[in-house]
Amino acid sequence: MTKRAITGARVFDGLQMHNDAALLLDGEIFDGIVQAQNVPADYSIVAVAGGTVLPGFVDLQVNGGGGVMFNDVPTVAGLQTIAQAHAQTGTRAFLPTLITDTPDRQRAALDAVEQAISAKVPGIIGVHLEGPHLSVAKKGAHDPALIRPMTDADERVLLDAAGRLPNVIVSVAPENTTPAQIKRLSDAGVIVSLGHTDCSFADAQAAFAAGARCVTHLFNAMSQLGSREPGLVGAALATPGISAGLIADDIHVHASSIRIALSAKGDADEIFLVTDAMATAGSQISEFTLNGRTVLRRDGRLTLKDGTLAGADIDFAGAVSVLTRQVGSSLTQALRMATSAPARCLRKPGAAGRFVAGQQANAIHLDEKQQYLGSC
Repeated sequence: MTKRAITGARVFDGLQMHNDAALLLDGEIFDGIVQAQNVPADYSIVAVAGGTVLPGFVDLQVNGGGGVMFNDVPTVAGLQTIAQAHAQTGTRAFLPTLITDTPDRQRAALDAVEQAISAKVPGIIGVHLEGPHLSVAKKGAHDPALIRPMTDADERVLLDAAGRLPNVIVSVAPENTTPAQIKRLSDAGVIVSLGHTDCSFADAQAAFAAGARCVTHLFNAMSQLGSREPGLVGAALATPGISAGLIADDIHVHASSIRIALSAKGDADEIFLVTDAMATAGSQISEFTLNGRTVLRRDGRLTLKDGTLAGADIDFAGAVSVLTRQVGSSLTQALRMATSAPARCLRKPGAAGRFVAGQQANAIHLDEKQQYLGSC
């Protein structure tokens, strides 16, 4: 295998930044980080023109890409198309996400993900089921006719999925899921995330106590922080150990709200980026359908015809740019939110979001403006 030393850029290892450093690769395997002047003699130096070299992005909420929605094409072929689209933007590990749908479609999606992992489709590390056990009051773009309480049969499907797949996230609302169900799912290894809910602060805390560990797209489609009722936003920000995904496009969440959330959580790495990407990711299409309804792509927004936001039209490089240029985050913090912070939520992260000795590096290169340049 060819030993290479990538020089000329900062090296971010998933947790911290290394300046004047070289990333050592043995073929595609991570072999270490050294000072640029200390590259071993048996490594060929590959100089790049500035920017940052880092582990590939980790996305826990990918609804589609390459013109394909996972809901519409829950097959290995569909997942290959989605994976290829996101690989072109720097994502190297992701959870295909099924938006609220029928039980048959959910079973097909779980089978497809299992088959894709077995076939080693690059990047797929599990599944995210966003619904159907949500709140109609905070449905967003989810079809209200398909939203329903979790039954014993639903729970069995999820428990079975946890035994078949390395990582299973399920987004639920306390209105349609009991603390006992959340506990059983959590105990079995399902990562339970609260989202699309109008729950109270107390109900959110009860769900957290039962084992829910995450919040789905913080601020969006959930009860807000108020003076007398802190809602799910307040519960997520006030509870140590609870992680929250965030769509940092300055559309779903204002830059000042992001800044406040990051301040509330401190340096705990408990807020991570998601794209909430739809079929438009990695494609030039201007519209697509979701549960039979048209979603329009206009001016950086994806909306139903009534204006309801329906996913996001941003990639990770764009989100990192929003964090550094509009929110005021350091580049290190922004990159942690796109790599190691989401990975820490997973049951089996492997080497996702960080460089691990002896593991595939999946290194990517961003320029000084945080634009994606390609793989290393």
